[in-house]
Amino acid sequence: MPARVVLGVAGGIAAYKACEVLRGLTETGCDVTVVPTSAALRFVGAATWEALSGKPVATDVWQDAHRVPHVRLGQDADCIIVAPATADLMARATHGIADDLLTNVLLTARCPVVLAPAMHTEMWEHPATRRNVELLRERGVLVLDPASGRLTGADTGPGRLPDPAAIVAAVHDVLRGRAAGRSADLAGRRILISAGGTREEWDPVRFIGNRSSGRQGVELARTALSRGAAVTLVAAHMDVDPPAGATVVRVESADQMRTAVLEAAAAVDIVVMAAAVADFRPAEPGEHKLKRGETGPDLSLPLAQNPDILHELVEGRGPAPRPLIVGFAAETGDPGRDVLTLGREKLARKGCDLLVVNDVGSGRVFGQADNEVVILARDGAETVVPRGSKADVADAVWDVVARSLD
Repeated sequence: MPARVVLGVAGGIAAYKACEVLRGLTETGCDVTVVPTSAALRFVGAATWEALSGKPVATDVWQDAHRVPHVRLGQDADCIIVAPATADLMARATHGIADDLLTNVLLTARCPVVLAPAMHTEMWEHPATRRNVELLRERGVLVLDPASGRLTGADTGPGRLPDPAAIVAAVHDVLRGRAAGRSADLAGRRILISAGGTREEWDPVRFIGNRSSGRQGVELARTALSRGAAVTLVAAHMDVDPPAGATVVRVESADQMRTAVLEAAAAVDIVVMAAAVADFRPAEPGEHKLKRGETGPDLSLPLAQNPDILHELVEGRGPAPRPLIVGFAAETGDPGRDVLTLGREKLARKGCDLLVVNDVGSGRVFGQADNEVVILARDGAETVVPRGSKADVADAVWDVVARSLD
């Protein structure tokens, strides 16, 4: 049976982008009912919504009154997404005002609710809006952060509707969690995740890097958001976009990542170090591009060790049990030890609470859409996660984290 999704559309200029959200949901198998506000219909007419959804559009509480749509739509849905969610819509949702069909549906919902805000920067940053967002998130509503960029007219700043594809992905994350029987078990948790591969400068043109795409870290961030967490993503080089709703801190080198992670770690409940941090960097980066003729037939590049960020996190938290710290170990094994043996040794050496071990030999992980891991706990427990999508692996990690927090 297809997932039943209610797409609410509030009255903002970004209403036209909701057409892309609707198409993305229907093309991925969802049964979508569109509920626009009267203001939204001034931007996009009912005929457009009906043509794209293949269903009649519900517009007010008096339409098909015998079906009691203001109650049934919220009761029967598997997920409700409002895109765009204006400042006015979020204010009414926060305070339980039900003066049209969409706010009635939100008030009767017994399913996950996702709001994708879109408004001018001043409205998004106003204390009233910020407080409303805070209250909605405390109740388990997934409120995505808006994107930054061009708004109406010449204005720019945070307030753009998140990318429609990111909104569709967020809805499917929520639906996947609902199908698995998961609730918003990370609601109220503040999570710091590192992702991607660091790049260590050799000269102004060249760098030393690694094969990490950042996909696993992004899936960890996306699934944590769908389970109610507030997520900060410290992102090195990535081949994929960060998820809508995460606070993103961009870095390049291991030293920059160390600074960003240590600064943010004090204010979070969970730290997940999923980034592929380079172990070494050029000891003396060149100030200009090194020319072929300057090196002779052979080139020697002295390397220095980078800081061990995971070890510093563990040492820095002192006797307090928080934040809970999760490390990642990308291993290939060596002639005397297999991947799990190396992982157990690393867990003992680093002292983190959990260590996610994956075999990255033969190109089986970096840049791929799937993964398989073993999650090692400090108390000796081991959780085997069979090969599946990186989103499935991320949810398995959060399942273990949630049990550890309990």
